[in-house]
Amino acid sequence: MNEILVAGVDTSTQSCKVRVTEARTGRLVRFGKAPHPAGTSVDPMAWWKTFQEASAQAGGLDDVSALSVGGQQHGMVLLDRQGRVIRDALLWNDTRSAPDADDLIIRLAKSETGGPNKDPDPDLAMQGKQAWVRAVGSSPVASLTITKVAWVSRMEPDHAKAIAAICLPHDWLSWVIAGHGPAADPGTEPGLEDLFTDRSDASGTGYYDPAADSYRRDLLAMALPDGMAEQVILPKVLGPHQVGAKADPRIAGRDVPGGCIIAPGGGDNAMTALGLAMQVGDVSISLGTSGVAAAVSPVPAYDMSASVTGFADATGHWLPLACTINASRILDAGLAALGTDYDGLANLAEQSSPGAEGITLIPYFDGERTPNRPDAHARLEGLTLANTMRTNLARAFVEGLLCSQRDCLELLKRLGTTVSRILLVGGGAKSPAVRAYAPGILGMDVQLPRPDEYVAIGAARQAAWTLTGEEEPPAWPVDIETTLTGAPCEQVYQQYLRWRG
Repeated sequence: MNEILVAGVDTSTQSCKVRVTEARTGRLVRFGKAPHPAGTSVDPMAWWKTFQEASAQAGGLDDVSALSVGGQQHGMVLLDRQGRVIRDALLWNDTRSAPDADDLIIRLAKSETGGPNKDPDPDLAMQGKQAWVRAVGSSPVASLTITKVAWVSRMEPDHAKAIAAICLPHDWLSWVIAGHGPAADPGTEPGLEDLFTDRSDASGTGYYDPAADSYRRDLLAMALPDGMAEQVILPKVLGPHQVGAKADPRIAGRDVPGGCIIAPGGGDNAMTALGLAMQVGDVSISLGTSGVAAAVSPVPAYDMSASVTGFADATGHWLPLACTINASRILDAGLAALGTDYDGLANLAEQSSPGAEGITLIPYFDGERTPNRPDAHARLEGLTLANTMRTNLARAFVEGLLCSQRDCLELLKRLGTTVSRILLVGGGAKSPAVRAYAPGILGMDVQLPRPDEYVAIGAARQAAWTLTGEEEPPAWPVDIETTLTGAPCEQVYQQYLRWRG
Protein backbone atom coordinates (compact mmCIF):
# COMPACT_ATOMS: atom_id res chain seq x y z
CA MET A 1 0.00 0.00 0.00
CA ASN A 2 1.46 3.34 -1.07
CA GLU A 3 1.78 6.06 1.53
CA ILE A 4 -0.30 9.20 1.11
CA LEU A 5 1.95 12.21 1.63
CA VAL A 6 1.11 15.77 2.67
CA ALA A 7 3.36 18.79 3.10
CA GLY A 8 3.41 21.47 5.77
CA VAL A 9 5.10 24.75 4.87
CA ASP A 10 6.30 27.24 7.48
CA THR A 11 7.07 30.57 5.81
CA SER A 12 8.37 32.30 8.92
CA THR A 13 10.26 35.53 9.49
CA GLN A 14 13.65 33.85 9.38
CA SER A 15 13.25 30.92 7.00
CA CYS A 16 11.00 28.60 5.00
CA LYS A 17 10.64 25.00 6.15
CA VAL A 18 8.94 22.26 4.15
CA ARG A 19 7.93 19.08 5.99
CA VAL A 20 6.76 16.14 3.86
CA THR A 21 4.73 13.92 6.13
CA GLU A 22 2.79 10.65 6.03
CA ALA A 23 -0.85 11.74 6.17
CA ARG A 24 -2.27 9.05 8.44
CA THR A 25 0.39 8.95 11.17
CA GLY A 26 2.21 12.29 10.94
CA ARG A 27 5.52 10.51 10.44
CA LEU A 28 8.28 12.72 9.02
CA VAL A 29 9.32 11.55 5.54
CA ARG A 30 11.46 14.42 4.18
CA PHE A 31 12.42 17.92 5.29
CA GLY A 32 13.92 21.04 3.71
CA LYS A 33 14.84 24.49 4.98
CA ALA A 34 16.17 27.70 3.40
CA PRO A 35 16.79 31.15 4.94
CA HIS A 36 14.78 34.30 4.35
CA PRO A 37 16.48 37.70 4.03
CA ALA A 38 16.86 39.75 7.18
CA GLY A 39 14.94 42.94 7.78
CA THR A 40 11.42 44.11 8.53
CA SER A 41 10.58 45.00 4.92
CA VAL A 42 10.97 42.17 2.38
CA ASP A 43 10.21 41.56 -1.29
CA PRO A 44 7.72 38.63 -1.30
CA MET A 45 9.60 37.17 -4.28
CA ALA A 46 12.22 36.13 -1.72
CA TRP A 47 9.60 33.92 -0.03
CA TRP A 48 8.75 32.27 -3.35
CA LYS A 49 12.39 31.56 -4.17
CA THR A 50 13.08 30.28 -0.66
CA PHE A 51 10.02 28.01 -0.81
CA GLN A 52 11.37 26.52 -4.03
CA GLU A 53 14.78 25.95 -2.41
CA ALA A 54 13.27 24.35 0.70
CA SER A 55 10.97 22.16 -1.43
CA ALA A 56 13.93 20.96 -3.49
CA GLN A 57 15.83 20.16 -0.28
CA ALA A 58 12.79 18.15 0.83
CA GLY A 59 12.99 16.04 -2.33
CA GLY A 60 10.32 17.91 -4.26
CA LEU A 61 6.54 17.87 -3.94
CA ASP A 62 5.54 15.82 -7.00
CA ASP A 63 4.19 13.00 -4.81
CA VAL A 64 2.31 15.22 -2.33
CA SER A 65 -1.50 14.98 -2.27
CA ALA A 66 -2.18 18.07 -0.11
CA LEU A 67 -0.23 20.95 1.34
CA SER A 68 -0.81 23.85 3.68
CA VAL A 69 1.12 27.04 4.37
CA GLY A 70 1.58 28.42 7.87
CA GLY A 71 3.12 31.84 8.03
CA GLN A 72 4.23 34.85 10.00
CA GLN A 73 1.18 36.89 10.90
CA HIS A 74 0.25 40.48 10.09
CA GLY A 75 2.67 41.08 7.18
CA MET A 76 1.19 43.37 4.54
CA VAL A 77 1.35 42.29 0.88
CA LEU A 78 -0.14 44.80 -1.60
CA LEU A 79 -1.03 43.76 -5.17
CA ASP A 80 -2.00 45.87 -8.17
CA ARG A 81 -4.63 45.00 -10.79
CA GLN A 82 -2.15 42.80 -12.68
CA GLY A 83 -1.34 40.80 -9.53
CA ARG A 84 2.09 42.38 -9.16
CA VAL A 85 3.52 43.25 -5.75
CA ILE A 86 3.38 47.04 -5.37
CA ARG A 87 6.08 47.46 -2.73
CA ASP A 88 8.09 45.36 -0.31
CA ALA A 89 5.96 43.68 2.34
CA LEU A 90 6.03 45.27 5.78
CA LEU A 91 6.45 42.48 8.33
CA TRP A 92 4.92 42.08 11.80
CA ASN A 93 8.08 43.40 13.45
CA ASP A 94 8.19 46.62 11.42
CA THR A 95 7.24 49.38 13.86
CA ARG A 96 7.10 52.41 11.54
CA SER A 97 3.28 52.35 11.71
CA ALA A 98 3.08 52.91 15.48
CA PRO A 99 1.79 56.50 15.05
CA ASP A 100 -0.84 55.18 12.64
CA ALA A 101 -2.00 52.67 15.26
CA ASP A 102 -2.46 55.51 17.74
CA ASP A 103 -4.32 57.55 15.14
CA LEU A 104 -6.70 54.70 14.28
CA ILE A 105 -7.49 54.23 17.97
CA ILE A 106 -8.36 57.91 18.46
CA ARG A 107 -10.34 58.12 15.22
CA LEU A 108 -12.60 55.22 16.16
CA ALA A 109 -13.11 56.67 19.62
CA LYS A 110 -14.15 60.02 18.14
CA SER A 111 -16.46 58.39 15.63
CA GLU A 112 -18.24 56.58 18.47
CA THR A 113 -18.52 59.71 20.62
CA GLY A 114 -20.07 61.84 17.92
CA GLY A 115 -17.24 63.23 15.88
CA PRO A 116 -14.27 65.57 16.45
CA ASN A 117 -13.73 66.64 20.01
CA LYS A 118 -12.09 69.99 20.65
CA ASP A 119 -11.57 69.12 24.29
CA PRO A 120 -10.80 65.38 24.15
CA ASP A 121 -11.52 63.18 27.12
CA PRO A 122 -8.22 62.08 28.70
CA ASP A 123 -9.52 58.50 28.49
CA LEU A 124 -10.20 58.80 24.75
CA ALA A 125 -7.35 56.44 23.84
CA MET A 126 -8.69 53.73 26.15
CA GLN A 127 -12.19 54.28 24.78
CA GLY A 128 -10.79 53.79 21.29
CA LYS A 129 -8.90 50.63 22.24
CA GLN A 130 -12.03 49.16 23.75
CA ALA A 131 -14.04 50.07 20.65
CA TRP A 132 -11.52 48.19 18.49
CA VAL A 133 -11.61 45.19 20.85
CA ARG A 134 -15.40 45.07 20.60
CA ALA A 135 -15.16 45.34 16.80
CA VAL A 136 -12.43 42.82 15.94
CA GLY A 137 -11.12 41.37 19.22
CA SER A 138 -7.86 43.35 19.24
CA SER A 139 -6.74 46.96 19.45
CA PRO A 140 -4.31 48.30 16.83
CA VAL A 141 -0.58 48.08 17.49
CA ALA A 142 2.18 48.53 14.95
CA SER A 143 2.26 44.81 14.13
CA LEU A 144 -1.31 44.65 12.81
CA THR A 145 -1.83 44.84 9.04
CA ILE A 146 -4.34 47.69 9.13
CA THR A 147 -1.75 50.05 10.64
CA LYS A 148 0.70 49.24 7.85
CA VAL A 149 -1.95 49.98 5.22
CA ALA A 150 -2.59 53.30 6.95
CA TRP A 151 1.15 54.06 6.88
CA VAL A 152 1.30 53.44 3.12
CA SER A 153 -1.72 55.67 2.56
CA ARG A 154 -0.07 58.45 4.57
CA MET A 155 3.52 58.14 3.36
CA GLU A 156 3.21 56.58 -0.13
CA PRO A 157 -0.07 57.82 -1.59
CA ASP A 158 0.78 56.72 -5.14
CA HIS A 159 1.33 53.17 -3.93
CA ALA A 160 -1.92 53.33 -1.97
CA LYS A 161 -3.91 54.39 -5.03
CA ALA A 162 -2.55 51.37 -6.94
CA ILE A 163 -3.82 48.81 -4.41
CA ALA A 164 -6.20 46.27 -5.94
CA ALA A 165 -5.80 43.53 -3.30
CA ILE A 166 -4.38 43.17 0.21
CA CYS A 167 -3.21 39.83 1.56
CA LEU A 168 -0.89 38.26 4.12
CA PRO A 169 2.37 36.32 3.60
CA HIS A 170 0.75 32.89 3.86
CA ASP A 171 -2.13 33.98 1.60
CA TRP A 172 0.27 35.19 -1.08
CA LEU A 173 2.46 32.09 -1.06
CA SER A 174 -0.58 29.77 -1.21
CA TRP A 175 -1.86 31.82 -4.17
CA VAL A 176 1.48 31.54 -5.96
CA ILE A 177 1.63 27.76 -5.37
CA ALA A 178 -1.79 27.64 -7.08
CA GLY A 179 -0.15 29.10 -10.19
CA HIS A 180 -0.77 32.82 -9.82
CA GLY A 181 1.54 35.83 -9.57
CA PRO A 182 5.16 34.97 -10.39
CA ALA A 183 4.16 31.34 -11.11
CA ALA A 184 1.49 32.28 -13.68
CA ASP A 185 1.79 31.57 -17.38
CA PRO A 186 2.33 34.76 -19.42
CA GLY A 187 -0.88 36.36 -20.64
CA THR A 188 -3.16 34.73 -18.05
CA GLU A 189 -5.61 36.66 -15.91
CA PRO A 190 -4.14 37.87 -12.59
CA GLY A 191 -6.61 35.80 -10.54
CA LEU A 192 -6.89 38.18 -7.59
CA GLU A 193 -10.35 36.78 -6.84
CA ASP A 194 -8.67 33.42 -6.15
CA LEU A 195 -6.83 34.69 -3.06
CA PHE A 196 -7.83 32.86 0.13
CA THR A 197 -6.92 32.86 3.80
CA ASP A 198 -8.19 31.39 7.09
CA ARG A 199 -9.75 32.73 10.28
CA SER A 200 -6.55 32.66 12.32
CA ASP A 201 -4.46 34.82 10.02
CA ALA A 202 -7.36 37.08 9.04
CA SER A 203 -8.00 37.79 12.73
CA GLY A 204 -4.59 39.45 12.96
CA THR A 205 -5.28 42.06 10.30
CA GLY A 206 -7.38 44.48 12.37
CA TYR A 207 -10.16 44.52 9.76
CA TYR A 208 -11.68 41.05 10.23
CA ASP A 209 -14.14 40.10 12.98
CA PRO A 210 -13.58 36.40 13.79
CA ALA A 211 -16.74 36.19 15.91
CA ALA A 212 -18.93 37.28 12.99
CA ASP A 213 -16.62 35.70 10.37
CA SER A 214 -16.69 38.84 8.29
CA TYR A 215 -14.43 41.64 7.12
CA ARG A 216 -14.97 45.10 8.59
CA ARG A 217 -14.52 47.23 5.49
CA ASP A 218 -15.74 50.24 7.44
CA LEU A 219 -12.61 49.95 9.60
CA LEU A 220 -10.35 49.29 6.62
CA ALA A 221 -11.75 52.50 5.08
CA MET A 222 -10.00 54.41 7.87
CA ALA A 223 -6.64 53.15 6.52
CA LEU A 224 -7.20 53.59 2.77
CA PRO A 225 -7.80 56.57 0.48
CA ASP A 226 -11.45 57.58 0.25
CA GLY A 227 -13.69 55.17 -1.63
CA MET A 228 -11.17 52.34 -1.96
CA ALA A 229 -12.19 50.04 0.89
CA GLU A 230 -15.27 48.69 -0.89
CA GLN A 231 -13.39 47.95 -4.11
CA VAL A 232 -10.18 46.39 -2.81
CA ILE A 233 -10.07 42.58 -3.03
CA LEU A 234 -9.56 40.72 0.24
CA PRO A 235 -8.88 36.96 0.40
CA LYS A 236 -11.82 34.62 0.92
CA VAL A 237 -11.82 33.39 4.52
CA LEU A 238 -12.06 29.60 4.45
CA GLY A 239 -13.24 27.20 7.11
CA PRO A 240 -10.69 25.16 9.07
CA HIS A 241 -10.38 22.30 6.52
CA GLN A 242 -11.92 23.76 3.39
CA VAL A 243 -10.05 23.33 0.10
CA GLY A 244 -8.54 26.62 -1.07
CA ALA A 245 -7.23 25.65 -4.51
CA LYS A 246 -5.34 23.05 -6.52
CA ALA A 247 -1.58 23.41 -6.69
CA ASP A 248 0.01 24.09 -10.05
CA PRO A 249 1.31 20.62 -11.03
CA ARG A 250 4.65 22.17 -11.93
CA ILE A 251 4.99 23.01 -8.22
CA ALA A 252 3.27 20.15 -6.35
CA GLY A 253 1.23 17.00 -6.99
CA ARG A 254 2.37 16.24 -10.54
CA ASP A 255 2.45 12.49 -9.86
CA VAL A 256 -0.79 12.40 -7.81
CA PRO A 257 -4.06 11.46 -9.56
CA GLY A 258 -6.26 14.55 -9.37
CA GLY A 259 -3.37 16.73 -8.26
CA CYS A 260 -2.43 18.35 -4.93
CA ILE A 261 -5.02 20.33 -2.99
CA ILE A 262 -4.07 23.42 -0.98
CA ALA A 263 -5.57 23.74 2.50
CA PRO A 264 -6.50 27.10 4.08
CA GLY A 265 -3.18 27.56 5.90
CA GLY A 266 -2.97 29.83 8.92
CA GLY A 267 -0.98 32.09 11.20
CA ASP A 268 2.09 30.69 12.90
CA ASN A 269 0.64 30.70 16.43
CA ALA A 270 -2.50 28.86 15.31
CA MET A 271 -0.43 26.35 13.37
CA THR A 272 1.76 25.73 16.42
CA ALA A 273 -1.38 25.02 18.46
CA LEU A 274 -2.58 22.60 15.77
CA GLY A 275 0.85 20.96 15.60
CA LEU A 276 0.79 20.47 19.38
CA ALA A 277 -2.78 19.09 19.18
CA MET A 278 -3.86 21.66 21.77
CA GLN A 279 -7.38 21.38 23.15
CA VAL A 280 -9.59 23.70 25.18
CA GLY A 281 -7.82 24.15 28.52
CA ASP A 282 -4.32 23.94 27.04
CA VAL A 283 -1.96 26.92 27.15
CA SER A 284 1.32 27.07 25.25
CA ILE A 285 4.12 29.34 26.41
CA SER A 286 6.65 29.90 23.67
CA LEU A 287 10.02 31.38 24.61
CA GLY A 288 11.63 32.68 21.47
CA THR A 289 12.97 36.16 20.77
CA SER A 290 9.55 37.23 22.00
CA GLY A 291 7.32 35.35 24.41
CA VAL A 292 3.81 34.18 23.55
CA ALA A 293 1.24 32.67 25.89
CA ALA A 294 -1.67 31.30 23.86
CA ALA A 295 -4.78 29.41 24.96
CA VAL A 296 -7.41 27.49 23.03
CA SER A 297 -10.84 28.85 23.94
CA PRO A 298 -14.33 27.77 22.83
CA VAL A 299 -15.56 31.38 22.91
CA PRO A 300 -14.21 34.71 21.61
CA ALA A 301 -12.01 36.72 23.95
CA TYR A 302 -12.60 40.43 24.50
CA ASP A 303 -9.95 41.98 26.75
CA MET A 304 -11.01 45.54 27.51
CA SER A 305 -7.52 46.33 28.81
CA ALA A 306 -6.33 45.56 25.23
CA SER A 307 -3.51 43.38 26.60
CA VAL A 308 -4.76 40.09 25.15
CA THR A 309 -5.41 39.77 21.42
CA GLY A 310 -8.60 37.92 20.51
CA PHE A 311 -7.36 35.87 17.57
CA ALA A 312 -9.06 32.82 16.07
CA ASP A 313 -7.37 29.41 15.91
CA ALA A 314 -7.16 26.91 13.04
CA THR A 315 -9.91 24.56 14.24
CA GLY A 316 -12.97 26.79 14.65
CA HIS A 317 -12.19 27.88 18.19
CA TRP A 318 -10.32 30.99 19.37
CA LEU A 319 -6.70 31.58 20.35
CA PRO A 320 -6.45 34.49 22.81
CA LEU A 321 -2.80 35.30 23.34
CA ALA A 322 -0.54 37.72 25.14
CA CYS A 323 2.85 38.55 23.72
CA THR A 324 5.99 39.97 25.34
CA ILE A 325 8.77 41.65 23.39
CA ASN A 326 11.40 40.24 25.76
CA ALA A 327 11.79 36.49 26.30
CA SER A 328 14.88 34.36 25.61
CA ARG A 329 16.84 37.59 25.11
CA ILE A 330 16.48 38.10 28.86
CA LEU A 331 18.58 35.01 29.41
CA ASP A 332 21.06 36.17 26.76
CA ALA A 333 21.47 39.46 28.62
CA GLY A 334 22.13 37.53 31.82
CA LEU A 335 24.76 35.37 30.10
CA ALA A 336 26.52 38.47 28.78
CA ALA A 337 26.39 40.30 32.12
CA LEU A 338 27.67 37.32 34.11
CA GLY A 339 30.13 36.01 31.53
CA THR A 340 28.75 32.48 31.47
CA ASP A 341 26.74 30.01 29.36
CA TYR A 342 23.34 28.38 29.88
CA ASP A 343 24.69 25.61 32.08
CA GLY A 344 26.73 28.13 34.04
CA LEU A 345 23.68 30.32 34.55
CA ALA A 346 21.75 27.34 35.87
CA ASN A 347 24.59 26.38 38.23
CA LEU A 348 24.80 29.91 39.61
CA ALA A 349 21.04 30.24 40.03
CA GLU A 350 20.87 26.90 41.85
CA GLN A 351 23.16 28.30 44.55
CA SER A 352 20.65 31.08 45.25
CA SER A 353 17.14 30.67 46.66
CA PRO A 354 13.58 31.53 45.50
CA GLY A 355 13.31 35.29 45.23
CA ALA A 356 17.10 35.69 44.73
CA GLU A 357 17.46 36.92 48.33
CA GLY A 358 15.29 39.93 47.55
CA ILE A 359 16.55 40.86 44.07
CA THR A 360 13.98 41.24 41.28
CA LEU A 361 14.66 41.86 37.59
CA ILE A 362 11.95 43.78 35.73
CA PRO A 363 13.02 42.55 32.26
CA TYR A 364 11.75 45.26 29.90
CA PHE A 365 15.05 45.66 28.05
CA ASP A 366 13.60 46.94 24.76
CA GLY A 367 10.35 48.31 26.15
CA GLU A 368 7.43 45.95 26.57
CA ARG A 369 4.14 45.05 24.93
CA THR A 370 2.63 43.12 27.88
CA PRO A 371 2.23 45.26 29.90
CA ASN A 372 2.19 48.06 27.33
CA ARG A 373 5.30 50.02 28.32
CA PRO A 374 7.04 50.79 25.01
CA ASP A 375 9.47 53.29 26.53
CA ALA A 376 10.44 51.22 29.58
CA HIS A 377 13.85 49.72 30.30
CA ALA A 378 14.98 46.78 32.39
CA ARG A 379 15.90 47.38 36.00
CA LEU A 380 17.19 45.43 38.99
CA GLU A 381 15.36 46.13 42.24
CA GLY A 382 16.13 45.18 45.83
CA LEU A 383 19.92 45.26 45.58
CA THR A 384 21.84 45.50 48.85
CA LEU A 385 25.50 45.09 49.71
CA ALA A 386 24.66 41.75 51.28
CA ASN A 387 22.73 40.20 48.36
CA THR A 388 24.60 41.54 45.32
CA MET A 389 26.23 38.30 44.24
CA ARG A 390 26.49 36.51 40.88
CA THR A 391 24.36 33.65 42.19
CA ASN A 392 21.46 35.94 43.09
CA LEU A 393 21.75 37.93 39.88
CA ALA A 394 21.61 34.72 37.85
CA ARG A 395 18.49 33.63 39.72
CA ALA A 396 16.88 37.05 39.23
CA PHE A 397 17.35 36.91 35.44
CA VAL A 398 15.64 33.52 35.20
CA GLU A 399 12.85 34.48 37.59
CA GLY A 400 12.29 37.78 35.76
CA LEU A 401 11.71 35.91 32.50
CA LEU A 402 9.30 33.44 34.08
CA CYS A 403 7.41 36.10 36.04
CA SER A 404 6.93 38.07 32.82
CA GLN A 405 5.32 34.99 31.26
CA ARG A 406 3.26 34.48 34.42
CA ASP A 407 1.86 37.97 33.78
CA CYS A 408 0.63 36.74 30.39
CA LEU A 409 -0.84 33.62 31.95
CA GLU A 410 -2.72 35.68 34.55
CA LEU A 411 -4.16 37.90 31.81
CA LEU A 412 -5.56 34.84 30.06
CA LYS A 413 -7.02 33.54 33.32
CA ARG A 414 -8.63 36.92 33.98
CA LEU A 415 -10.64 36.49 30.77
CA GLY A 416 -12.05 33.23 32.11
CA THR A 417 -9.64 30.98 30.22
CA THR A 418 -9.38 27.50 31.69
CA VAL A 419 -5.76 26.46 32.25
CA SER A 420 -5.54 22.72 32.79
CA ARG A 421 -2.21 22.11 31.04
CA ILE A 422 0.85 24.23 30.18
CA LEU A 423 3.10 23.33 27.25
CA LEU A 424 6.52 25.02 27.20
CA VAL A 425 8.17 25.39 23.78
CA GLY A 426 10.73 27.54 21.98
CA GLY A 427 14.47 28.00 22.28
CA GLY A 428 14.27 29.39 25.81
CA ALA A 429 12.62 26.15 26.98
CA LYS A 430 15.96 24.40 26.50
CA SER A 431 17.49 26.37 29.38
CA PRO A 432 18.12 24.10 32.41
CA ALA A 433 17.35 27.01 34.73
CA VAL A 434 14.03 27.78 33.02
CA ARG A 435 13.09 24.12 33.31
CA ALA A 436 14.05 24.04 36.98
CA TYR A 437 11.93 27.03 38.08
CA ALA A 438 9.04 27.15 35.58
CA PRO A 439 6.60 24.93 37.55
CA GLY A 440 7.13 26.85 40.79
CA ILE A 441 6.66 30.31 39.27
CA LEU A 442 3.87 29.37 36.83
CA GLY A 443 2.12 27.56 39.65
CA MET A 444 1.57 24.13 38.09
CA ASP A 445 3.29 21.25 36.31
CA VAL A 446 4.70 22.08 32.89
CA GLN A 447 4.95 19.69 29.94
CA LEU A 448 7.90 19.88 27.55
CA PRO A 449 7.12 18.65 24.02
CA ARG A 450 10.12 17.33 22.13
CA PRO A 451 11.73 20.23 20.19
CA ASP A 452 10.38 20.18 16.64
CA GLU A 453 9.01 22.36 13.84
CA TYR A 454 5.48 22.68 15.19
CA VAL A 455 4.30 25.32 12.69
CA ALA A 456 5.21 22.99 9.82
CA ILE A 457 3.70 20.02 11.68
CA GLY A 458 0.49 21.97 12.22
CA ALA A 459 0.35 22.92 8.56
CA ALA A 460 0.90 19.31 7.50
CA ARG A 461 -1.79 18.15 9.92
CA GLN A 462 -4.24 20.67 8.45
CA ALA A 463 -3.35 19.45 4.94
CA ALA A 464 -4.09 15.86 5.99
CA TRP A 465 -7.36 17.00 7.61
CA THR A 466 -8.43 18.82 4.45
CA LEU A 467 -7.55 15.76 2.39
CA THR A 468 -9.69 13.40 4.47
CA GLY A 469 -12.66 15.72 4.85
CA GLU A 470 -13.29 14.31 8.34
CA GLU A 471 -14.90 16.42 11.06
CA GLU A 472 -11.78 16.27 13.26
CA PRO A 473 -8.10 16.54 12.33
CA PRO A 474 -6.09 13.31 12.29
CA ALA A 475 -4.84 12.18 15.72
CA TRP A 476 -1.09 12.49 15.35
CA PRO A 477 1.01 11.74 18.44
CA VAL A 478 2.79 14.58 20.23
CA ASP A 479 5.97 13.45 21.96
CA ILE A 480 6.07 14.94 25.47
CA GLU A 481 9.74 14.81 26.43
CA THR A 482 9.14 15.27 30.13
CA THR A 483 6.79 16.79 32.68
CA LEU A 484 8.40 19.37 34.94
CA THR A 485 7.21 19.42 38.52
CA GLY A 486 8.00 21.57 41.52
CA ALA A 487 6.52 23.13 44.62
CA PRO A 488 4.69 26.43 43.98
CA CYS A 489 6.81 29.53 44.74
CA GLU A 490 4.08 32.15 44.83
CA GLN A 491 6.27 34.49 46.88
CA VAL A 492 8.58 34.97 43.88
CA TYR A 493 5.76 36.28 41.70
CA GLN A 494 4.36 38.43 44.50
CA GLN A 495 7.80 40.00 45.01
CA TYR A 496 7.93 40.65 41.26
CA LEU A 497 4.49 42.29 41.32
CA ARG A 498 5.49 44.66 44.11
CA TRP A 499 8.44 45.95 42.12
CA ARG A 500 6.72 45.89 38.72
CA GLY A 501 3.98 48.25 39.87
